[in-house]
Amino acid sequence: MDKFTFNISLSVLNHLGRNLYRNFITVLGEAISNSWDADAKNVWIYIDRENNHLIIKDDGEGMTTDDFQNKFLKIGYSKRKDGAEKSNLQRPFIGRKGIGKLALLSCAKRIHILSKTKDSNFVGGVIDNSGLDSAINDDLNPQQYPLENVNTKLFGKHIDNFEQGTIIYFEVINDGIRNRIEYIRKLIALFFRFSLIDNSFNITLNDDPITLNELNDLSQSTQFVWQINSIDDPYLKDKISITNDHIKRYEKLTSSLSIKGFIASVIEPKYLKIRNTQEKVSLDLYVNGRLREKDLLKHIPSARLVESYIYGQIHFDSLDGEKDRFTSSREGVIADDPLFQLLLSDLKGNIMKRIIEDWDKWRVELRQDGDSENTTRMTKKERKSKELFNTVVDDFVPPKSSANRSNVDDWVNSLSDDAQYNLSSYAECFVAENLLRKYIKHKRLTLSPEATNNLTKYKKKESAAKNVANISFEIRQNANDLLYFSMDDLANFVDKPTDQLRQAGISRDAKTYKPVRDAVAHTAILTQIAKQSLNTTYENIKARIKILLE
Repeated sequence: MDKFTFNISLSVLNHLGRNLYRNFITVLGEAISNSWDADAKNVWIYIDRENNHLIIKDDGEGMTTDDFQNKFLKIGYSKRKDGAEKSNLQRPFIGRKGIGKLALLSCAKRIHILSKTKDSNFVGGVIDNSGLDSAINDDLNPQQYPLENVNTKLFGKHIDNFEQGTIIYFEVINDGIRNRIEYIRKLIALFFRFSLIDNSFNITLNDDPITLNELNDLSQSTQFVWQINSIDDPYLKDKISITNDHIKRYEKLTSSLSIKGFIASVIEPKYLKIRNTQEKVSLDLYVNGRLREKDLLKHIPSARLVESYIYGQIHFDSLDGEKDRFTSSREGVIADDPLFQLLLSDLKGNIMKRIIEDWDKWRVELRQDGDSENTTRMTKKERKSKELFNTVVDDFVPPKSSANRSNVDDWVNSLSDDAQYNLSSYAECFVAENLLRKYIKHKRLTLSPEATNNLTKYKKKESAAKNVANISFEIRQNANDLLYFSMDDLANFVDKPTDQLRQAGISRDAKTYKPVRDAVAHTAILTQIAKQSLNTTYENIKARIKILLE
């Protein structure tokens, strides 16, 4: 009987996702990941936006002729096929399926690959994507499409004293290199943090090393930090630790899962935007040092304000086990994977729940707006009063350089709770009394003889005070006599019971209400008993006014 073998068309490259990788950063990421897996100590990236080409060079183990043919050019080859999970330098492998290289092989018109090990000569080839497209259209098999020979002279100075490693020259990048160098540097620093955690692995862009300093503007705008489990991270240690002046709170959280990382919040959401781009820094998932899921919160949205302020990194290496949990694009985790769902559940029910509460409390303590939807800590009225107080005191607090800044901060903080109460109480008085005035006017109620006598006294008193103060202009908005009356007088017009002991009426509460109300109007700080009295009395007055207005 004849023996048969698979004969695979080159079109399988398109089916596997030859055009799946959509952006320039993804291509850089695949190249950097390959260098990491090859135990490179250095990756040099050279970007020429004007001439639209890119060179990526590393000093990794390099490839022999057999490696190049049977590993690099073998789509689907996995370094883990023999059970290996780490490189010779004990780095956890980032690559898994062996199809990520398709991002490298299809992002430019022509890709020139040159590699060598320490004991071998240069090997390599050229992939011409227009020729590959024709071969795919003609339904050729891989053996019918040999790569072009590589011209070492094209690499110029990049192969001088080159002992081992791989160099890839991307000629004419598809759609051009639109990203600014500053933006690319920042994204490499953000998305490939393993390069910054491992001191033996360095990335250089246009001969300028990429370091944590790329993230200075982000770290300087960071306000609060939550560390999750134990993690040795130089960004946490050097840029956003509690020893940095701009970090106001630093809390350590624990999780029963084998995760580690941090979540941080910035002063304002605008600081998460990457300048001159549509990109923003987010809370991302890393597995073995590689970005696997950008913006984890999109899977567990809470619609709370804090979400627009936070960024961070969750490292969960357990996702990279025997089971392949990553999408074919390698840019995400399979959404319904049980272990991934367990992570999301812990993140939502444990970590983010705590962060939502902490963030609101800490923001309010710093006299900044918190989460207006968090009504468990403060009512909406209390929160708005606090926000008004914070806005007002900003005009009084001296700059940080002032010798008296610390004292003023202490004084302001000591007033905060009372101010919150007094401002809301004054607003209640203002609304209640002016609604009564409008109600009286609407009903065309006339002043009693007693009210007329009081009005005469009030006007004389005001006139005398204006003369002493040398004021000739009108103080009240109009000549409406009702503006001279407080709750005590107004209540007698509209809701004075004939039986003061047995019938409900605003005038009965107004007598208790007046002295405390006057204390609030004179910016006095009330005792706790006075606050309780005012609260109880006001609630009764409010209920009676609502009955009248209905």
